[in-house]
Amino acid sequence: MKKINGKNNLLFLDEFKILFILLFLLLVIGIVGQISASNGEFGVSVQNHILRIFSGIVILYAVYSCNLRIFYSYAYVFYAVTLIALIIVEALGVIRLGAQRWINFGIFTMQPSEPMKISLILALARYYSLLTPFEISEVKNHYIPIFLTLIPTLLVLKQPDLGSAALLLGTGFGVIFLSGFPKKIFATAVGAGIAACPFGWFFLHDYQKNRILTFLDPDRDPCGIGYHVLQSKIAIGSGGFWGKGFLCSTQSKLDFLPEKNTDFIFTTISEEFGFIGGCAIILLFVGLIWYFFWVSTKEKSMFSRLLCGGLGILLFLHTFVNIAMVMGILPVVGIPLPFLSYGGSSMLTFMISCGLVMAALANKKI
Repeated sequence: MKKINGKNNLLFLDEFKILFILLFLLLVIGIVGQISASNGEFGVSVQNHILRIFSGIVILYAVYSCNLRIFYSYAYVFYAVTLIALIIVEALGVIRLGAQRWINFGIFTMQPSEPMKISLILALARYYSLLTPFEISEVKNHYIPIFLTLIPTLLVLKQPDLGSAALLLGTGFGVIFLSGFPKKIFATAVGAGIAACPFGWFFLHDYQKNRILTFLDPDRDPCGIGYHVLQSKIAIGSGGFWGKGFLCSTQSKLDFLPEKNTDFIFTTISEEFGFIGGCAIILLFVGLIWYFFWVSTKEKSMFSRLLCGGLGILLFLHTFVNIAMVMGILPVVGIPLPFLSYGGSSMLTFMISCGLVMAALANKKI
């Protein structure tokens, strides 16, 4: 790692070059996608997206500049604050599209479930960093992490937000697995959870049931709840191998494709840049996810390893669920694509994630 005047210079750190390149390319593609979704106009949504990118970069650098011990010391505080925010949403949250998920701060709104994803990872990493390998091998010492994962998951599920709840659950259990949870018991628990999924049907809202039924049979309601995924698949397929060209899409430009700048931004880009463009986005995300896990393997402290590994799991789940959703492989659950979708909470979450990974790599000791 190069140093200038005894201090780390961000622009000269070899370990960060891959991250910078991948992040830069994803952000540029996101801007192009937002311009395309706005029919080539540099409108308010595009301007807001760019403003959020620059704000996110500032926050990324601020997080990187902090000693990782700060996040270690206040991990439980971050978790408590975001948990309180989730509780406040239940009473004072803003309702949009039939869901109560946001807190209005006047000049901006925030979705507390987004920062909770990072807060949960920090809290779990802090907890396991205080245990010995022998203590980790005992199942009873994993009860608290499971509890820490289930509480925010249930609160988010009540909003209702099945997609974010599933991501919280998957991320939390992913960190628990990485900690060294006995593999046989973990596999048994996961199998039991999958077997119990049919019973969860009775606790779903009607619209969530319809989404699952439409996923199994998209043609059952082609003009209703199945409209989104059918139009998305038509748009992706019509893009062909090379795509229709920038601003030459039809499904997007004629407004057949709903939510084209948020959850379905991958579809918008794929229609114009084809199979090649879609694969390029996937490869960039694969590279960024690999980078997160690569940093995790380089770290010696349990806190840093679980922090970077947990953030890698979070990025993987977000990316996989969104792309699989718009391709009809998974039900539509309203999960944004990191760095590309329009939305401040998501952009903030993953910019902070990159800053934390950089901080972990720069701070060799906790």
